[in-house]
Amino acid sequence: MRTSIFCLLMCCIGFAGCNRNNTTIKVKGSDTEVNLAVMLAESFHAVNDTLLVSISGGGSGLGIASLINGTADIANASRRINEQELKLFHKKSIVIDSFVFAQDAIAFVVSNKLPLDSINTNDLGKLLSGEYKNWSALTSKKLAVNIYGRQSNSGTHDFVRNILNIEFSPNAKQMNGNAQILEAINADDSGIGYVGAGYVTNIQNDQIKILTIYTDKTPAVSPLEADKIASGAYFFQRPLFQYFKAADSLKVKPFIDFEKTAAGVALIKASGYYPLSK
Repeated sequence: MRTSIFCLLMCCIGFAGCNRNNTTIKVKGSDTEVNLAVMLAESFHAVNDTLLVSISGGGSGLGIASLINGTADIANASRRINEQELKLFHKKSIVIDSFVFAQDAIAFVVSNKLPLDSINTNDLGKLLSGEYKNWSALTSKKLAVNIYGRQSNSGTHDFVRNILNIEFSPNAKQMNGNAQILEAINADDSGIGYVGAGYVTNIQNDQIKILTIYTDKTPAVSPLEADKIASGAYFFQRPLFQYFKAADSLKVKPFIDFEKTAAGVALIKASGYYPLSK
Protein backbone atom coordinates (compact mmCIF):
# COMPACT_ATOMS: atom_id res chain seq x y z
CA MET A 1 0.00 0.00 0.00
CA ARG A 2 1.10 3.53 -0.64
CA THR A 3 1.59 5.66 2.42
CA SER A 4 0.30 9.23 2.41
CA ILE A 5 3.86 10.54 1.99
CA PHE A 6 4.46 8.26 -0.98
CA CYS A 7 1.13 9.33 -2.47
CA LEU A 8 2.12 12.96 -2.22
CA LEU A 9 5.47 12.27 -3.85
CA MET A 10 3.83 10.34 -6.67
CA CYS A 11 1.53 13.26 -7.40
CA CYS A 12 4.34 15.78 -7.34
CA ILE A 13 6.57 13.66 -9.58
CA GLY A 14 3.75 12.96 -11.99
CA PHE A 15 2.91 16.61 -12.28
CA ALA A 16 6.43 18.01 -12.33
CA GLY A 17 6.01 19.28 -15.87
CA CYS A 18 3.27 21.67 -14.86
CA ASN A 19 3.84 25.36 -15.27
CA ARG A 20 4.65 26.93 -11.90
CA ASN A 21 2.06 29.62 -12.48
CA ASN A 22 -0.76 27.09 -12.73
CA THR A 23 -3.26 26.91 -9.89
CA THR A 24 -2.61 24.25 -7.27
CA ILE A 25 -5.38 22.35 -5.50
CA LYS A 26 -4.17 20.89 -2.21
CA VAL A 27 -6.13 17.88 -0.98
CA LYS A 28 -5.50 16.57 2.54
CA GLY A 29 -7.19 14.19 4.94
CA SER A 30 -8.65 10.72 5.12
CA ASP A 31 -6.23 7.82 4.90
CA THR A 32 -9.12 5.72 3.63
CA GLU A 33 -9.47 8.00 0.60
CA VAL A 34 -5.84 8.81 -0.11
CA ASN A 35 -5.00 6.04 -2.59
CA LEU A 36 -8.20 6.66 -4.53
CA ALA A 37 -7.58 10.42 -4.47
CA VAL A 38 -4.10 9.93 -5.94
CA MET A 39 -5.45 7.87 -8.81
CA LEU A 40 -8.19 10.41 -9.49
CA ALA A 41 -5.66 13.26 -9.42
CA GLU A 42 -3.31 11.47 -11.81
CA SER A 43 -6.13 10.71 -14.27
CA PHE A 44 -7.46 14.26 -13.96
CA HIS A 45 -4.06 15.66 -14.86
CA ALA A 46 -4.06 13.56 -18.03
CA VAL A 47 -7.08 15.49 -19.30
CA ASN A 48 -6.43 18.86 -17.62
CA ASP A 49 -2.79 19.92 -17.27
CA THR A 50 -3.65 23.46 -16.21
CA LEU A 51 -4.20 22.41 -12.61
CA LEU A 52 -1.78 20.78 -10.16
CA VAL A 53 -3.56 18.53 -7.64
CA SER A 54 -1.41 17.44 -4.69
CA ILE A 55 -2.60 14.72 -2.33
CA SER A 56 -1.65 13.82 1.24
CA GLY A 57 -3.30 11.82 4.00
CA GLY A 58 -3.05 12.04 7.77
CA GLY A 59 -6.65 11.40 8.76
CA SER A 60 -10.01 13.10 8.38
CA GLY A 61 -9.41 15.33 11.39
CA LEU A 62 -6.14 16.61 9.96
CA GLY A 63 -7.79 17.31 6.61
CA ILE A 64 -10.56 19.37 8.18
CA ALA A 65 -8.08 21.20 10.41
CA SER A 66 -6.00 21.99 7.31
CA LEU A 67 -9.08 23.42 5.62
CA ILE A 68 -9.72 25.60 8.66
CA ASN A 69 -6.15 26.94 8.81
CA GLY A 70 -5.88 27.47 5.07
CA THR A 71 -3.31 24.82 4.18
CA ALA A 72 -5.76 22.71 2.15
CA ASP A 73 -8.31 23.51 -0.55
CA ILE A 74 -10.18 20.22 -0.16
CA ALA A 75 -10.49 18.14 3.00
CA ASN A 76 -11.09 14.45 2.36
CA ALA A 77 -13.14 13.05 5.23
CA SER A 78 -14.64 9.64 5.87
CA ARG A 79 -16.99 11.20 8.41
CA ARG A 80 -19.18 14.26 8.75
CA ILE A 81 -17.74 17.47 10.17
CA ASN A 82 -18.47 17.56 13.88
CA GLU A 83 -19.98 20.34 15.96
CA GLN A 84 -16.66 21.56 17.35
CA GLU A 85 -15.18 21.89 13.85
CA LEU A 86 -18.26 23.75 12.62
CA LYS A 87 -17.80 26.25 15.44
CA LEU A 88 -14.20 26.86 14.33
CA PHE A 89 -15.33 27.51 10.76
CA HIS A 90 -18.01 29.88 12.05
CA LYS A 91 -15.49 31.68 14.27
CA LYS A 92 -13.38 32.42 11.18
CA SER A 93 -16.47 33.36 9.14
CA ILE A 94 -15.78 30.51 6.71
CA VAL A 95 -18.72 29.09 4.79
CA ILE A 96 -18.11 25.50 3.76
CA ASP A 97 -19.57 23.29 1.07
CA SER A 98 -19.29 19.55 0.55
CA PHE A 99 -19.44 16.83 -2.07
CA VAL A 100 -20.00 13.12 -1.53
CA PHE A 101 -18.00 11.46 -4.29
CA ALA A 102 -18.19 7.78 -3.31
CA GLN A 103 -19.31 5.24 -0.75
CA ASP A 104 -17.04 3.10 1.36
CA ALA A 105 -17.64 -0.11 3.29
CA ILE A 106 -15.63 -0.97 6.38
CA ALA A 107 -14.11 -4.46 6.29
CA PHE A 108 -13.37 -6.30 9.54
CA VAL A 109 -10.39 -8.59 9.15
CA VAL A 110 -8.94 -11.46 11.15
CA SER A 111 -6.35 -14.18 10.62
CA ASN A 112 -7.40 -16.94 8.28
CA LYS A 113 -6.41 -19.35 11.07
CA LEU A 114 -9.18 -18.06 13.32
CA PRO A 115 -12.30 -20.32 13.10
CA LEU A 116 -14.70 -17.44 12.51
CA ASP A 117 -16.23 -16.37 9.22
CA SER A 118 -19.16 -14.20 10.27
CA ILE A 119 -19.99 -12.03 13.27
CA ASN A 120 -23.01 -10.31 14.78
CA THR A 121 -22.73 -6.55 15.34
CA ASN A 122 -23.49 -7.02 19.05
CA ASP A 123 -20.60 -9.46 19.45
CA LEU A 124 -18.36 -7.21 17.38
CA GLY A 125 -19.08 -4.33 19.73
CA LYS A 126 -18.20 -6.49 22.72
CA LEU A 127 -14.90 -7.47 21.09
CA LEU A 128 -13.87 -3.92 20.21
CA SER A 129 -14.91 -2.47 23.57
CA GLY A 130 -12.92 -5.09 25.44
CA GLU A 131 -15.91 -6.85 27.02
CA TYR A 132 -14.84 -10.02 25.20
CA LYS A 133 -11.17 -10.37 26.03
CA ASN A 134 -10.67 -13.89 24.67
CA TRP A 135 -11.71 -15.50 21.40
CA SER A 136 -13.16 -18.41 23.41
CA ALA A 137 -16.29 -16.26 23.80
CA LEU A 138 -17.00 -16.80 20.08
CA THR A 139 -14.78 -19.65 18.88
CA SER A 140 -13.07 -22.83 20.00
CA LYS A 141 -9.76 -20.96 20.22
CA LYS A 142 -8.44 -19.79 23.57
CA LEU A 143 -6.55 -16.69 22.47
CA ALA A 144 -6.46 -13.22 23.94
CA VAL A 145 -8.13 -10.74 21.57
CA ASN A 146 -5.81 -8.14 20.07
CA ILE A 147 -7.53 -5.10 18.56
CA TYR A 148 -5.88 -3.10 15.78
CA GLY A 149 -7.65 0.17 15.02
CA ARG A 150 -7.07 3.73 13.94
CA GLN A 151 -6.02 6.82 15.83
CA SER A 152 -8.65 9.13 17.28
CA ASN A 153 -8.26 11.70 14.45
CA SER A 154 -9.41 9.06 11.98
CA GLY A 155 -12.88 9.27 10.49
CA THR A 156 -12.97 5.48 10.34
CA HIS A 157 -12.28 5.28 14.09
CA ASP A 158 -15.16 7.67 14.79
CA PHE A 159 -17.51 5.92 12.38
CA VAL A 160 -17.03 2.46 13.89
CA ARG A 161 -17.25 3.79 17.46
CA ASN A 162 -20.43 5.76 16.77
CA ILE A 163 -22.31 3.17 14.74
CA LEU A 164 -21.65 0.47 17.35
CA ASN A 165 -22.28 2.96 20.20
CA ILE A 166 -19.16 1.86 22.07
CA GLU A 167 -15.91 3.16 23.44
CA PHE A 168 -12.90 1.27 22.18
CA SER A 169 -10.98 -0.87 24.61
CA PRO A 170 -8.10 1.08 26.18
CA ASN A 171 -5.90 -1.84 25.08
CA ALA A 172 -6.74 -1.34 21.40
CA LYS A 173 -3.63 -0.59 19.39
CA GLN A 174 -3.80 2.65 17.42
CA MET A 175 -2.26 2.24 13.99
CA ASN A 176 -1.28 4.99 11.54
CA GLY A 177 -3.27 3.67 8.61
CA ASN A 178 -5.10 0.84 6.86
CA ALA A 179 -1.92 -0.76 5.50
CA GLN A 180 -0.41 -0.99 8.98
CA ILE A 181 -3.55 -2.69 10.30
CA LEU A 182 -3.38 -5.31 7.56
CA GLU A 183 0.29 -5.92 8.30
CA ALA A 184 -0.52 -6.42 11.97
CA ILE A 185 -3.34 -8.90 11.30
CA ASN A 186 -1.11 -10.75 8.88
CA ALA A 187 1.34 -11.38 11.74
CA ASP A 188 -1.14 -11.95 14.57
CA ASP A 189 -3.43 -15.01 14.67
CA SER A 190 -5.45 -13.44 17.50
CA GLY A 191 -5.93 -9.99 15.98
CA ILE A 192 -8.98 -8.19 14.64
CA GLY A 193 -8.87 -4.92 12.74
CA TYR A 194 -10.93 -2.71 10.47
CA VAL A 195 -9.99 -1.11 7.15
CA GLY A 196 -11.67 0.53 4.18
CA ALA A 197 -12.91 -2.13 1.77
CA GLY A 198 -10.79 -0.58 -0.98
CA TYR A 199 -7.71 -1.84 0.85
CA VAL A 200 -8.80 -5.48 0.66
CA THR A 201 -10.76 -5.66 -2.62
CA ASN A 202 -7.81 -6.79 -4.71
CA ILE A 203 -5.61 -8.11 -1.93
CA GLN A 204 -3.98 -11.47 -2.55
CA ASN A 205 -3.20 -12.69 0.94
CA ASP A 206 -4.41 -16.07 2.16
CA GLN A 207 -3.39 -15.14 5.71
CA ILE A 208 -6.23 -12.63 6.12
CA LYS A 209 -9.97 -13.27 6.24
CA ILE A 210 -12.76 -10.71 5.73
CA LEU A 211 -15.67 -11.30 8.07
CA THR A 212 -19.26 -11.07 6.89
CA ILE A 213 -21.45 -8.97 9.18
CA TYR A 214 -25.00 -9.59 10.31
CA THR A 215 -27.45 -8.12 12.81
CA ASP A 216 -30.34 -9.60 14.75
CA LYS A 217 -32.61 -8.59 11.88
CA THR A 218 -30.45 -8.95 8.76
CA PRO A 219 -28.45 -11.78 7.15
CA ALA A 220 -24.67 -11.80 6.83
CA VAL A 221 -23.28 -9.42 4.20
CA SER A 222 -19.74 -8.97 2.92
CA PRO A 223 -18.28 -5.48 2.40
CA LEU A 224 -17.24 -6.69 -1.06
CA GLU A 225 -20.80 -7.33 -2.30
CA ALA A 226 -21.43 -4.40 -4.63
CA ASP A 227 -25.13 -5.13 -5.07
CA LYS A 228 -25.65 -5.17 -1.31
CA ILE A 229 -23.81 -1.88 -0.92
CA ALA A 230 -25.91 -0.34 -3.69
CA SER A 231 -29.08 -1.33 -1.84
CA GLY A 232 -27.76 -0.09 1.51
CA ALA A 233 -27.79 -3.58 3.04
CA TYR A 234 -24.32 -3.53 4.63
CA PHE A 235 -24.23 -2.31 8.23
CA PHE A 236 -20.85 -0.55 7.97
CA GLN A 237 -21.19 1.48 4.77
CA ARG A 238 -20.74 5.24 4.69
CA PRO A 239 -20.35 8.24 2.40
CA LEU A 240 -16.92 9.69 1.62
CA PHE A 241 -16.88 13.48 1.84
CA GLN A 242 -14.86 16.25 0.28
CA TYR A 243 -15.21 19.56 2.11
CA PHE A 244 -14.13 22.90 0.68
CA LYS A 245 -14.66 26.60 1.28
CA ALA A 246 -17.62 28.00 -0.62
CA ALA A 247 -15.37 30.87 -1.71
CA ASP A 248 -13.11 28.30 -3.45
CA SER A 249 -15.89 26.45 -5.25
CA LEU A 250 -14.85 27.66 -8.72
CA LYS A 251 -11.22 26.74 -8.04
CA VAL A 252 -11.97 23.13 -7.04
CA LYS A 253 -14.86 22.62 -9.46
CA PRO A 254 -12.85 21.15 -12.37
CA PHE A 255 -11.45 18.38 -10.17
CA ILE A 256 -14.78 17.62 -8.52
CA ASP A 257 -16.50 17.60 -11.88
CA PHE A 258 -13.95 15.08 -13.13
CA GLU A 259 -14.82 12.74 -10.25
CA LYS A 260 -18.40 12.67 -11.56
CA THR A 261 -17.41 11.66 -15.09
CA ALA A 262 -17.48 8.10 -16.45
CA ALA A 263 -13.69 7.97 -16.07
CA GLY A 264 -13.91 9.09 -12.45
CA VAL A 265 -16.65 6.61 -11.60
CA ALA A 266 -14.66 3.82 -13.27
CA LEU A 267 -11.68 4.62 -11.04
CA ILE A 268 -13.88 4.60 -7.95
CA LYS A 269 -15.13 1.12 -8.83
CA ALA A 270 -11.69 -0.19 -9.77
CA SER A 271 -10.30 1.00 -6.43
CA GLY A 272 -12.80 -1.06 -4.43
CA TYR A 273 -15.14 1.79 -3.55
CA TYR A 274 -18.70 2.30 -4.66
CA PRO A 275 -20.22 5.12 -6.72
CA LEU A 276 -23.29 6.80 -5.34
CA SER A 277 -26.53 5.01 -6.08
CA LYS A 278 -28.68 6.84 -8.59
